Amino acid sequence: MSLENKAKTTAKNVEGKVEEAVGNLTGNHEAQAKGKAKQAEAAVESAVEDVKDKVKDMTN
Repeated sequence: MSLENKAKTTAKNVEGKVEEAVGNLTGNHEAQAKGKAKQAEAAVESAVEDVKDKVKDMTN
């Protein structure tokens, strides 16, 4: 995973955690759900990049 992609994925994950935490504190279920969704999206992006890296390593 390129450093730029890793930084973006990490930022999205942190943003999701913050949004979920704010939702938890305020009782805002929509914010909680959006935060969890951002975290899940970041996890998928990270997994896709890991697969790309493994394929790249196998072909080299």
